[in-house]
Amino acid sequence: MNLNTLTIKQANEKLQSGEITSKDLTMACLDAIKEKDSKFRACLTVCEKEATAEAIEADKRIQNGETGDLLGIPYVVKDNILTKGVKTTAASKILKDYIAPFDATIIKKLKQAGAVLLAKTNLDEFAHGASTENSAFQVTRNPIDTSRVPGGSSGGSGAAVAADMCLFGLGTDTGGSIRHPAGFCGTTGLKPTYGRSSRFGLMAMTSSTDVAGSLTKTVEDAALVLKGMAGVDKNDATTVDRQVDDYESFLNKDLGGMKIGVPQEYFKEGVADGVADAVSKATLKLKELGAEIVEVSLPHTEFGVPVYYIITPSEISSNLARFDGIRYGLAYWQAKELADIYFKSRGLGFGSEVKRRIMVGTFALSAGYKDAYYLQAQKVRTKIKEELDAELRELDALVTPTSPHIAFKIGEKSQDPLKMYLEDVFATPASLAGLPAISVPCGTSKGMPVGMQLIGKRFDEKTLFRIGDAYQKLESGN
Repeated sequence: MNLNTLTIKQANEKLQSGEITSKDLTMACLDAIKEKDSKFRACLTVCEKEATAEAIEADKRIQNGETGDLLGIPYVVKDNILTKGVKTTAASKILKDYIAPFDATIIKKLKQAGAVLLAKTNLDEFAHGASTENSAFQVTRNPIDTSRVPGGSSGGSGAAVAADMCLFGLGTDTGGSIRHPAGFCGTTGLKPTYGRSSRFGLMAMTSSTDVAGSLTKTVEDAALVLKGMAGVDKNDATTVDRQVDDYESFLNKDLGGMKIGVPQEYFKEGVADGVADAVSKATLKLKELGAEIVEVSLPHTEFGVPVYYIITPSEISSNLARFDGIRYGLAYWQAKELADIYFKSRGLGFGSEVKRRIMVGTFALSAGYKDAYYLQAQKVRTKIKEELDAELRELDALVTPTSPHIAFKIGEKSQDPLKMYLEDVFATPASLAGLPAISVPCGTSKGMPVGMQLIGKRFDEKTLFRIGDAYQKLESGN
């Protein structure tokens, strides 16, 4: 038995029964990383020594009678989430050797739960991208077909989970950065409600939409990880002091009495036939499970991408101002004036996509243009949120494709930023509205995975888990 192929649920049962140890499980994952990662390039920093020590400590806790869903479970973390004593680079030259002095709140919670950190994973630099080609260090490849991208920006975590190099991965989702790689790699990707889990210790991209979430092998595992991550945090004022649901109690149920909407705008021109067919077949399976399927309209969906790509660069231009070559990170000290230190440090440290977004955002916020661009985008954002909320008052969830097509070839879109921005077309509305969304594998097209996206009410992840779990178990015959 290859222990690295287990789900969290399966591994937890074996750990608690004493059939395996966390050290066994951790070594199996580290061996898989050594064997496979030269081909897939998912990991930036492997924490072999630290992981072994954490696994041994987890085994002691289990031997002392402690239980826990994530106790002894090995995982990977996107490299824009701070980890004390381990490099956090955001896949950028400007932070090439940066070591954080503290853990992000979600990392602290997982440590307390006894999860074992294996590695920090590759991403598009500062999470700016949808293919994991924008990393300053390496291009991650899709484990299903290495000539294709794994999606982004959490492509390293997506590839690591798909290649069984870990049992789960953490990512961040600002406008699709967890769901997109989940759809391309055939894994389950959860973006929780904005405010459900802490952002403290995440390198800020777009503060009003950034969310930490998970990439897992099953919906059931996603529920276990969210239970371990969720909750209010005094260090993050955007978290909500609201009870975390007992997500597991909503699993293993049919969908009788549920109403699921299919927005017609998500199945129009631009969606590949194979993707539309796969999601349509999956929707029929939801009907078999007892759900009522209704067609709905979300006319403001088409404005999601343009609104997102005004608001996001605007917040990026503000958030990345802290990387100035003075306090931490790459510094160019040969300059004669202070301004030259800023210009040279950022010029050498930031990649082309990061620079592009900073410039677009600075322009959108500049005098004379802020009202025309940024404030107008915020008004349309409100319309998108109101439209989604109105439909979801009558529905339990919405179902859409995660992406309009399957994973594309490496290099196919890297020279065309506009095409790359359109990758987020189905993901941005839920992000702009702060709603939870999950991508669940729902078949293949041309041999590559297709993702089905479920969008739910605010703080109603339990319903998404119920729907996704029922679908997965029907498909697997369990």
